[in-house]
Amino acid sequence: MNNNITGNNLIEIGYTEGKIVGLALAIVKENFADIEEKELLALFKKVKDYPESFLDDEVLNTLATALIEEANAPKDETIKLVNNVKPYAVFGPDYIEEGARNQMDIAMKLPVSVAGALMPDAHQGYGLPIGGVLATRNAIIPYGVGVDIGCRMALSIFDIPEKHYFGKDAMYKRELIAFTKFGAGQNFKGSEKADHEVLENEAFNSTPFLKNLHGKAWAQLGTSGGGNHFVEWGIIDFAKRDEILNIDKGRYVALLTHSGSRGFGATIAGHYTKLAKDICKLPKEAVNLAYLDLNSSEGQEYWIAMNLAGDYASACHEVIHKRLTKAIGAKVLAKVENHHNFAWKEMFNGQEVIVHRKGATPAGKGVMGIIPGSMTAPGFLVRGKGEMNAINSASHGAGRQMSRTKAIQSITKSDMKAILKDHNVTLIGAGLDEAPMAYKDINKVMAAQTELVDIVAKFEPKMVRMADDGSRED
Repeated sequence: MNNNITGNNLIEIGYTEGKIVGLALAIVKENFADIEEKELLALFKKVKDYPESFLDDEVLNTLATALIEEANAPKDETIKLVNNVKPYAVFGPDYIEEGARNQMDIAMKLPVSVAGALMPDAHQGYGLPIGGVLATRNAIIPYGVGVDIGCRMALSIFDIPEKHYFGKDAMYKRELIAFTKFGAGQNFKGSEKADHEVLENEAFNSTPFLKNLHGKAWAQLGTSGGGNHFVEWGIIDFAKRDEILNIDKGRYVALLTHSGSRGFGATIAGHYTKLAKDICKLPKEAVNLAYLDLNSSEGQEYWIAMNLAGDYASACHEVIHKRLTKAIGAKVLAKVENHHNFAWKEMFNGQEVIVHRKGATPAGKGVMGIIPGSMTAPGFLVRGKGEMNAINSASHGAGRQMSRTKAIQSITKSDMKAILKDHNVTLIGAGLDEAPMAYKDINKVMAAQTELVDIVAKFEPKMVRMADDGSRED
């Protein structure tokens, strides 16, 4: 009699699909063709469960050896991506490069991904694209937040009408230079150091890692990063009275700042990204999206550190705004602040999710925000509409259309001087990589997100300070 043992029979008794099943079937065919099926399966289950007992069996020793080697082989702990890209909304698709779309596609294949959206200023980043919004289930992605944790815009609107700004360039320039510091590694020393309640935050004592960063955080408090970070004076135009802010129609002097959590945030990002990559093994194309379970100690640590970095970034802006407001002797009519490069716990379709906004800002219903253009293009004070397709988000700026390298290769200093002169903008610092031409048209970006935000007022830059060397973001 011939038995009809198949690979499925072997899998049912505990064999794993693959080479070992093939080896077992070959041994059955050559040596056990006439043994009853039930008896044979009992024998092969015994080999599977106790392979050491068959190492001296002249027929079954090769199978026993293979089973032992399989059991001792390092397990592939790679987390599989889902096969299909979960659908996500794209705003302003005509302005978004293929690289950003590809990165978002990969993010939407993570097993923890719930929903996603791409903002009209989106461009290729590291891990999640800049301008990408990703909602996950109880998981936090350090590189979904980014290096410059809690990077933000802060706007102070003063009780100074536009006409009182002009003719005082020297005073505004002097104070801007006196009370700002820019670029990687820049810090304050001695009596120059700022004080702020964030330095007393208990989170600094939550881990030795954070405790060791307290000194760096204190020294850099009130400084700004390199790259596209700035402090600028400008004129904000309210075409009509805004009841919520209690500001009448008119044009006012305003201060706008853009910076983040400095070296403090960058160190946190590097530390926890490495940790996430060690714990969460993802396929090569998704490796920079390694995530931490929020129920794990590492996930909880990162959550505390990220929130502290966000509070610290806000404190840096507060220090700059207080110093400059005092220096010009102004009264603040309204202050608006919003941040990106962060993760929030929010409700989405009836479930709590972690919303990562990498270079995208919150735009829930009634939420205020600032969307800058470039050093010569206008920025916009906006109010969110709470669009669920966009996961209550909007763009964080115009977005780059030209890489830093391409900008340096293709834009000349005379090009830069000409456009600054055309727009009557005074520039202190900045490299050619930050030239206005390197950015998308802010008006097109705003037109692509009319579903997401209402424009409240328009900000026109007049005097811009950036890092002298045009260095990258800190």
